[in-house]
Amino acid sequence: MTDALVEARGVTRVLPGPVPVTLVRDIDLEIRAGEFIAVSGPSGSGKSSLLYLLGLLDEPSRGEIRLEGRPTAGLSRRERARLRLTRFGFVFQFHFLLPEFSVLDNVLIPMRKLGRRSDREMHRRGEEIVAELGLGDCLRKTPDRLSGGERQRAAIARALANDPLLVLADEPTGNLDTANARLVFGIFARLAAGGGRAVVTVTHDLGLAATASRRVNLIDGRLVPP
Repeated sequence: MTDALVEARGVTRVLPGPVPVTLVRDIDLEIRAGEFIAVSGPSGSGKSSLLYLLGLLDEPSRGEIRLEGRPTAGLSRRERARLRLTRFGFVFQFHFLLPEFSVLDNVLIPMRKLGRRSDREMHRRGEEIVAELGLGDCLRKTPDRLSGGERQRAAIARALANDPLLVLADEPTGNLDTANARLVFGIFARLAAGGGRAVVTVTHDLGLAATASRRVNLIDGRLVPP
């Protein structure tokens, strides 16, 4: 019995069509608690495709994704959505914060959807996460009143709302300056080091990738030595 949080076993993803396109090919990867993994590689190498497979946003054409030792093949759309809500936190290049909501209200969205906490508990938890990310003074601000770095930290706070096992980030620093990019990677490193969860981030920045605890490299959809 493995102690990996998520495993990819022989995972291949092919887009069907007159000319099928292979996005990732024969991927074997284990992700364990405490790891901060950077996925690097040239554009079009399959980095984002791998991330979406690991996060159950997409399904492999061959092979399998296992979550906490259990296979995910054959799960219904509703079951996969429930696992994404309870086990995964997602951060993207664009923050996708709702513009009419405050920082706190954006962070509360996943908790409200899950429905496990009372309203008081949700607010307390949301305020704690926002404060931990240095946004305590921004609780009531809407995204248009935040800097780019603050918006991305708010998006990370939202990803942490339901205490995920795995945080998956797709080019989360692509729109940030160097200082804020380093700040975001520092946050990811602390989240992974805190124990119990892992962070996997796609990045084209090799300098940032080098700060992760492990780096994996994709070329033409295959894992190759970095």
